Amino acid sequence: GFGCLYVKVSMDGAPYLRKVDLKTYNNYKELSSALGKMFSCFTIGQCGSHGIPCRDGLFESRLMDLLNGSEYVLTYEDKDGDWMLFGDVPWEMFTDSCRRLRIMKGSDAIGLAPRAMEKCKNRD
Repeated sequence: GFGCLYVKVSMDGAPYLRKVDLKTYNNYKELSSALGKMFSCFTIGQCGSHGIPCRDGLFESRLMDLLNGSEYVLTYEDKDGDWMLFGDVPWEMFTDSCRRLRIMKGSDAIGLAPRAMEKCKNRD
């Protein structure tokens, strides 16, 4: 449909927030690429070599701080208020449920895991 789907984006250690319109992107790769440009002191690398998808065709993106090499992980808050890993559900489901994005330090993302199937089972 038409319209916009703006969500806030924060990054651990960054002194500013951004907003992105999820409807302007067609997949995880496009969005992660745009986020890399927005937070220009960071760069994005895909889990597969040469951008080849992994984890059943979904992209697992990581941000690398060029200054000290610490790893960042893209996460999002879904409509239930749970923090999930970016790329854990099909793109359309992500855009329907994403309320905000956070680029967090990898060490803080421990314990976040794809839980879409678990959530579906709990609703039956």
